Amino acid sequence: MGQDAFMEPFSSTVGVFRCKLYLLLLGFCSGLKVAVPSHTIHGIRGQALYLPVHYGFHTRASDIQIIWLFERPHTMPKYLLGSVNKSVVPDLEYQHKFTMMPPNASLLINPLQFTDEGNYIVKVNIQGNGTFSASQKIQVTVDDLVTKPVVQTQPTSGAVEYVGNITLTCLVERGTRLVYQWLKDGRPVHTSSTNSFSPQNNTFHIAPVTKEDIGNYSCLVKNSISEMESDIIVPTIYYGPYGLQVNSDKGLKVGEVFTVDIGEAILFDCSADSYPPNTYSWIQRTDNTTYVIKHGPRLEVVSENIAQKTTDYMCCAYNNVTGKRDETHFTVIITSVVIKQKLDRRPETEYRKAQTFSGHEDALDDFGIYEFVAFPDASGVPRMPSRSVPASDCVSGQDLHSTIYEVIHHIPAQQDYPE
Repeated sequence: MGQDAFMEPFSSTVGVFRCKLYLLLLGFCSGLKVAVPSHTIHGIRGQALYLPVHYGFHTRASDIQIIWLFERPHTMPKYLLGSVNKSVVPDLEYQHKFTMMPPNASLLINPLQFTDEGNYIVKVNIQGNGTFSASQKIQVTVDDLVTKPVVQTQPTSGAVEYVGNITLTCLVERGTRLVYQWLKDGRPVHTSSTNSFSPQNNTFHIAPVTKEDIGNYSCLVKNSISEMESDIIVPTIYYGPYGLQVNSDKGLKVGEVFTVDIGEAILFDCSADSYPPNTYSWIQRTDNTTYVIKHGPRLEVVSENIAQKTTDYMCCAYNNVTGKRDETHFTVIITSVVIKQKLDRRPETEYRKAQTFSGHEDALDDFGIYEFVAFPDASGVPRMPSRSVPASDCVSGQDLHSTIYEVIHHIPAQQDYPE
């Protein structure tokens, strides 16, 4: 038998012995284990904080020793209190602050102060067939609860779209290690070409503001132990007018043409998206002269009081804060009952559909009602000067287009034609 074969069992025995010795020093052979639910616990200043500890072992123990140490960064651990079996020996400096009830190894800190922030080390020793030890470390943070934040807006009077800026500032009376988050309509606000934040995120800046920035804003502030959200605030943003249009309660509308029966009264409504609400002016063109006939969003036209069968109107919307204005033109045509009944039965698409005639159609098919509506090109038609409407009435620098509308009613006499 060679030397290596002779030494192999001996080497194996030594290896097992070394392994058992190593495990014994760690306390595994005794089954001693120390556990904590969390290695980081967040505490509230001025309140009590409980550090739970669990331990167990599988051997007979004549004595159980528990020791608590405290350390801050870059300092040596400091003894707080300890126990042997059920006898507690506190450090006299901390005897009224730290409490332990052995054999329970958990620690109570009351009250918790900022100076109590750091690492707490618990060590458990058991004496039986030797001495076995195990330990755990718990990091404790101390913070103040967050109070409800308040949002301030600058300027308080609001800002004009594409011109002004708005700054929202989140103020918190109490709280430590604060984290700020801005919400719009309940969703987080992110940095963009117009949105920016201060380094701590407690200030939110919009430059310039637009209509899309209108919404419900709030500030959410939180730390490791609490969070609070401010009341909703809606910044004032002035914009518009946008989407100006005229509608009526009756009559037939085709494009910008309203047909009204003789003797019929029609109510027109002018509206546009704007804040603050627009001021409206109604302008009529008669004999190449324009003049304001009414102020306000509604205009009533009584057809029997109109001398002309075709009358041009314009509604002008003006926002006195943004300084912007918009206008829309329309024409009212007074028709007879016969024509109006014919027109009412025709779908709107037929008015817009171009028709080409070859000249070979049956002449009988040409009898009936004809409508001619001419929309001249604005670039090629001279504009009539506005002589009667001042600039404040929304026609400054702009004139009404010359537009011609004619309705030709042709009903030929009944004749007999050969087959």
